[in-house]
Parts: sequence; C-alpha cells; structure tokens
Amino acid sequence: MDFSTRTQPQNAAPGAAPAAASGSSRKSNQSSDSKLGRIAAVVSAVVVAILLILVIFVVATKTGTESDNGEQKLVDTSKLQAVFLSTGQVYFGKVTELNSKYFVVNNIYYLQTSSTGTTATNANTSVSLVKLGCELHSPYDKMVINRSQVTFWENLQDTGQVAKAVKTFQQQNPNGQKCSDTTAASTTNNVQGTTNTNSNAGANTTTTTR
Repeated sequence: MDFSTRTQPQNAAPGAAPAAASGSSRKSNQSSDSKLGRIAAVVSAVVVAILLILVIFVVATKTGTESDNGEQKLVDTSKLQAVFLSTGQVYFGKVTELNSKYFVVNNIYYLQTSSTGTTATNANTSVSLVKLGCELHSPYDKMVINRSQVTFWENLQDTGQVAKAVKTFQQQNPNGQKCSDTTAASTTNNVQGTTNTNSNAGANTTTTTR
C-alpha cells in the first residue's frame, strides 16, 4: 500500500500562540508606559509651579527688603527725626528702625499747647516741647508706631528750634528726666482736661507764646 499520498496533519506554526501573547504583552507595556508618562508630566508640572511660586515669593520679599533698607538709609542717625501721624500728632526723636509694618522711635518729644485768658481777644496760646516719660501711664522712652498711621517723616536740622530745645534740655538734664511724685499728682488732677502739667516740672524744653 502506498502511504505517500496520505495527508499528513498540519501542525500549528511554531511560535503562533506565543506571538499572540507577545502582542498582548506589548499592548500592556505601552499602556503602562502611557500612564507613567502622564504621571511624570503631572509631577513635572506641579514641581515647575512650586518653583515659580518660590521664585516669585523670594523676589517679592527681596524687593520689599531692599525698599525698607533703602528708606532706612535715608535716616540721618546724627540728627533728630520728626514723625507725622494721620491723627495730626507729631513726635520728635530718633528713628532707630523702620519697615513696611512699623516705626521704632527713641528719645521722644512732642508738642503741647495751652491757652490763657478768658476771651478770644486776650487769650494767649503757648506751645511747649514735652519730653515723653512723665505722663500718667509712665511710658518708656520708646515708641513703636504702626506704619499705616505715618503720613510722612523727615530729618531735622540742628539749627531748628526743636533741635535746639532738645539740646538745651539734655544739657540741663544730663542724667535724664526725673518725674517727681508731686508732678504725678498734678497730672492726675488734670486727666480730664487733657493737660499734662508734668511738663511744668522740668519736662518742658521750650515754650513760645503766640
């Protein structure tokens, strides 16, 4: 019998099934790579945003500091300064520190006015320069002023009346201002009148009449 014409069973092509599995694996890897790529892109965007925010913050802080330092350099430490407030009050002294939030002033003086006479025609108004310290609340000779309350400030010349009066007061009181008990008592009696009579006990440095 001739078996040469018999049809032999066809075997599956070697590697067919593995090829299909390989294709599925490639798709899975591509999907994973795509997800990782998106995650990496999001992380990169977040990092860049954070860096930009940090750069903006540093630049803004540096600019504000340079602005404060620039104004601080305008303070003549050998002179007195006048600090004018939005309330109309003005303080004279040494500006030791200033920035965008506050002023620090030492060796403080301020103006005080008083009137004498019963009618407008014969009334005399005197202006006195008072040394801070002997008021009823006994403050220290240092003041921290909110920057928002300051309208402007300026250095004072030694030839001005305020600077001369301060110099005279310091020469007359080399050990500083002394507040007596009698001064405190008289101040208490005049609280409602808002007249600080402690200036009459040595706190006044000059008085002018107009």
